Amino acid sequence: MSADDAPREDGFDDLLDAVEDGSGYYCSCENGHGSLPPRRVCPHCGSQALTETSLPDSGRVETFTVVRVATPQFADDVPYVTAVADFGEVRLTGIVDAAPDEVSVGMTVGVSVGRSETTGDRVLTLDPR
Repeated sequence: MSADDAPREDGFDDLLDAVEDGSGYYCSCENGHGSLPPRRVCPHCGSQALTETSLPDSGRVETFTVVRVATPQFADDVPYVTAVADFGEVRLTGIVDAAPDEVSVGMTVGVSVGRSETTGDRVLTLDPR
C-alpha cells in the first residue's frame, strides 16, 4: 500500500488538507481556548460552541528534540527535529524543516505539510521564517 492509498484519518487529514491549501485552522471556543481538530467539545472547559479559526501565519518554537534513533516509520528521516510551537491559542507539534543545529527555542516558524522520507506519508512540518 502506498502512502496515497492509506486510509484517511478524519480530522487529522482534514487539517493537513487545509494547511496544504493555505487555510489551516484550529477549533476555538468562546472562552478563548484553542485545540486541534477533530473536536466536538473544548478539552479545556467542555464548551460545545466551537468555531474553526484560521491559524496565525507564524508561531514560536517552545521546545524541541533531535531524533537520532527513530522508529521504523521514520528510519530514513534521521536525524530530524520534532518541535512544539506556540501559535497563539493553540500549539502544534511537527517536524522542523531545518538541520538540527539550526533549530532553537524562540525561533519563528510557519506551518506546512511535508512527507516522511521513509514512508512517503504526509507530516505536519514547521518551517523557519
